[in-house]
Amino acid sequence: MAITFDRALGIHEHALQARVQRAEVLANNLANADTPGFKARDIDFRAMMQKAQESVSGLQMATTHHGHMDTSSPGSDGELLYRNPHQPSVDGNTVDAQEEQSRFMRNAMDYQASFQFLSSKFSGLTKALKGE
Repeated sequence: MAITFDRALGIHEHALQARVQRAEVLANNLANADTPGFKARDIDFRAMMQKAQESVSGLQMATTHHGHMDTSSPGSDGELLYRNPHQPSVDGNTVDAQEEQSRFMRNAMDYQASFQFLSSKFSGLTKALKGE
């Protein structure tokens, strides 16, 4: 049985890509914190990882008939979801700059952790190829 990169790296590659995508969305929210009418967006990271886990394991559900219901959760494909504000502003902007900064920093730390996991996977593969 041959080992592929997808099997060797597991879900860590997908996690890293999702973290990059979420960082872009959160940065866009921060950039538009003072834009009247701007609605804060986010990505459902957990749903994206669930879908990635299913694709890595090969056990994802398939729609084989047009009458089948779509049971995937919204946001699992990386689509943007609107965030419900705790306290909307008068101008209709739903971005809370402090919360966005907190989410951005947490995402940055999680990105670093995902990168470390992926790096250790590559390190292990390198050692295995060298016979160490």
